[in-house]
Amino acid sequence: MLFQTLDNKRECAGIYRAGELYFDKLPSDLTKTWNISNFHLDSVEYAHIYCGGKSMTDVCPENLKTRWENLNLKFKAYLTSFKHAKISLHEHCFYDLVPHRFLLEYYSVVDKITEHVFENYEKPKNYDFLVELNKFTNQLSENKLFLDHEALRPYMVEVQARNLWRKFPDISPYIKYNPFGTVTGRLSTHRNSFPILTLPKEYRTIIKPENDWLVEIDYNAAELRTLLALTGKEQPKEDLHEWNRTNVYRKVATRDEAKKRIFAWLYNPNSKDSLSSRMYNRDEVKNKYYDGTHVHTDFNRKIMCEDRVALNYIIQSTTSDLVMSKVIKINEMLSETKSKILFCMHDSFVLDLCDKDKPMLKDILKTFSETQYGEYRVNLSIGRDFNKMKELPWKQ
Repeated sequence: MLFQTLDNKRECAGIYRAGELYFDKLPSDLTKTWNISNFHLDSVEYAHIYCGGKSMTDVCPENLKTRWENLNLKFKAYLTSFKHAKISLHEHCFYDLVPHRFLLEYYSVVDKITEHVFENYEKPKNYDFLVELNKFTNQLSENKLFLDHEALRPYMVEVQARNLWRKFPDISPYIKYNPFGTVTGRLSTHRNSFPILTLPKEYRTIIKPENDWLVEIDYNAAELRTLLALTGKEQPKEDLHEWNRTNVYRKVATRDEAKKRIFAWLYNPNSKDSLSSRMYNRDEVKNKYYDGTHVHTDFNRKIMCEDRVALNYIIQSTTSDLVMSKVIKINEMLSETKSKILFCMHDSFVLDLCDKDKPMLKDILKTFSETQYGEYRVNLSIGRDFNKMKELPWKQ
């Protein structure tokens, strides 16, 4: 049975189904809807994922477009009025703030668009993974960041810092991820999100832990390790750039030189470097995963692209999905603790860690490092704010 969620928050369990609104006792025969909510059952299917993250406007059938556009304008007008009135939708249920007659009309059209998608789009091969990923990012969107604007004071000589200071009262302390925001699957954020992906590194000092520590975990040379793995080679246990310096580039003096050389070659398809090519066979990987029009990854993503970006898409998409599949598992490990994954950033994730949960770090790091491509070396940093992070060694 089709239904629609009236609010995404766990504590705002309201739905529309077959012309009726339900707020307390929800019906049991709920099977298909537009998008994921934090209180849905596992058996529900989602049209938003069937259509690859397209908006309802993008997939709306012609016979409903005018009606949908008018209702969508009203919906956005309500959101704008809440913003001007400084009413936080993180603290109030959407359906308590708008007339129920509007909800009935609006969601009746959403139902029709949802039904249209299920009738006209095929279920993606990576559907189950996308469901888990969207559920996870929904959960992250409920994490309120603990922000200390006073930490900006040392940077107030900079125009950018002063601008951030002035905007601080209006900045959302929530990160709204868009799992469909890039063609490769790497996470992006929505416009009304806290700008975690673009915040200058020194200004990250405003982000503090709610518990005791912030812990950032990522892979050492993640995308380069993925390229190595896709050619069937074993993962070096040491730092990969140092390994390249001693095993690939015999005459390179420093780690930084080795790092610059490999990346200058890797992301430029016209670059020629016989030593790089001997160890990292770009052509082999591209021929295996690119059919001339689409990239097909081990995580069942199918991405249309031109030849010149095919290798980049293979590596970036595979690495991103590898990271997120591991982070989702780690999130499950933390389900009974006060510690939590606070946010993800490119190919890393950040924990808000309690002191009492520190012994779990060993298992978390082990879970993250053990991949389907072998054991990836992991970087670990810890600090009291997200700028002053100290890198720590751990035995792998």
